[in-house]
Amino acid sequence: MPIPPAAPELIGQSPAFLDALAHASDVAAVDRPVLIIGERGAGKELLAARLHFLSPRWDGPLIKLNCAAMNEELLESELFGHEAGAFTGATKKHRGRFERAEGGTLFLDEIASASGRVQEKLLRVIEYGEYERVGGEDVRTADVRIVAAANVDLRARAASGKFRADLLDRLAFDVVIAPPLRQRREDIPLLAAHFASAMATELDVLFPGLAPSAVATLQGHHWPGNVRELKNAAERAMFHWSRDQDTKQIEEITIDPFEQAGAPPAALGDPAQSPASPQRAPSEALTARPPAGRFDLREYLDEVEKKLVVDALAAAGGSQTRAAKRLSLSYDQLRGIVRKHDIDAKNMSDGA
Repeated sequence: MPIPPAAPELIGQSPAFLDALAHASDVAAVDRPVLIIGERGAGKELLAARLHFLSPRWDGPLIKLNCAAMNEELLESELFGHEAGAFTGATKKHRGRFERAEGGTLFLDEIASASGRVQEKLLRVIEYGEYERVGGEDVRTADVRIVAAANVDLRARAASGKFRADLLDRLAFDVVIAPPLRQRREDIPLLAAHFASAMATELDVLFPGLAPSAVATLQGHHWPGNVRELKNAAERAMFHWSRDQDTKQIEEITIDPFEQAGAPPAALGDPAQSPASPQRAPSEALTARPPAGRFDLREYLDEVEKKLVVDALAAAGGSQTRAAKRLSLSYDQLRGIVRKHDIDAKNMSDGA
């Protein structure tokens, strides 16, 4: 049986990751519903694809639907289809996801968001393989395997009456856990290098590799957004390095894009609640007396600005990312000043 290559995000060698892959591979052969549990960005959709392509349905369609992306009426229509005239705006017949997934797999992400009415209809499809289009009377049959995913505790939801316990029983023939990235830290450098390398290809530059300081930053982060968050951080670091190439390797990774932009979340709220800016010792250039007599203020301020940036770059070993932090500027703000004064940041080092 031909098997498609693994998706890039399914790179890893940690025990938790390999256990999840093995579990998904084992249950793939059994034509029953499977429930995938995991945090956002942990790779639930990729595990669902693995379940499909390793199953006897591998040559059938793999249809995906995010249940949280639409309201009850639209979700019901997307799942089961509708007849022309079923509701205002329904000018023609619509094939639902069950119909499009015939002979294959239907992946229902964020299944906990489905309303009680939709849950009831899903239960009927699983139990009897039957459903009707919205506004229709003909009973249709479905030869579809359901793989559902959730990032919440469905057992607690069922116990509180927020999710049908009988539907949970049917969906959970087997449960595959997508491990969070913090439980597979051995995989972080591999994944980050993959994402950064792919970004380097897109930018038409050579991937310089990750310096130990960058790897330490990556492995020290909690990663609430998991692999998706890691992908963004690695690609962003590669992009900023490519603009200057001021270090041999990628040395620093800014995980929070608000921090890199110079706008921490606190600055977006009540100014009274924002933390005060750190007090810094005045620079010699700022405390020096201006030239006696008449002088050009703008030229003088330009000289002060240039000196402060040059000093910060020298203290940061030429790293514009670190220099920007020293000056409480965003990376892009510092880059603008460097270009304005034609400063050669690449050849700077401590004490320069």
